[in-house]
Amino acid sequence: MHNYKEKEKKGRANERKFKDFQQRLGIEFKNEKLLKQAFTHSSYVNEHRRKPYEDNERLEFLGDAVLELTVSKFLYIKYPMMSEGELTKLRAAVVCEPSLVSFANELSFGELVLLGKGEEMTGGRMRPALLADVFEAFIGALYLDQDLDTVVKFLENVVFPKIDSGAFSHVMDFKSQLQELVQRDSAGVIEYKILQEKGPAHNREFVSIVMLNGKELGTGTGRSKKQAEQHAAQMALEVLKNHVQ
Repeated sequence: MHNYKEKEKKGRANERKFKDFQQRLGIEFKNEKLLKQAFTHSSYVNEHRRKPYEDNERLEFLGDAVLELTVSKFLYIKYPMMSEGELTKLRAAVVCEPSLVSFANELSFGELVLLGKGEEMTGGRMRPALLADVFEAFIGALYLDQDLDTVVKFLENVVFPKIDSGAFSHVMDFKSQLQELVQRDSAGVIEYKILQEKGPAHNREFVSIVMLNGKELGTGTGRSKKQAEQHAAQMALEVLKNHVQ
């Protein structure tokens, strides 16, 4: 009897967690079973064989594809000068395991995961691979329960702002993009200059400018000359893009 009451109490606590979670995200699932399935690990299903629980592996498969499509479309529109190879590299950085884990942690996904006792005891709740899978499964569940637009709205709050703020700029080659743009429009000659080096040797900072036909287009700073030039090229691309618009 005591065991049954404990289970009932735990069940109510889980219900509350899922309700609070939806409120926090501003998303209401039509089918809450899908939402719970997204957070159900196979170890939990193995320990609750009497009840028809389903784990999140199939949803993860679907979510992976939905995520690739939505992120691809966003990058395709946002970076019109980017080559196919660069787009592929950037998308890989956005949907790789460490990135998905950081998105999941930001939304406290770990607290909602339904785990088996053994998995729980070995720290499964914080295991990166598990959290990345849960994030993909949630995307799959959201897509099935609502539609692609709802997934995009969710990503506009969680993922896309990070791309906008340059969180993945380490995998982007802005200098190549700028060169391609200038060559395509036969606009002239691109030239980089280091204007300044400041700070002690162990903490150097470089300031670079990029010029088109002798006219300054952008400035950038960085810990290395290369990084400063990349930031200058990024600024120049923004300037040229706005000029075209």
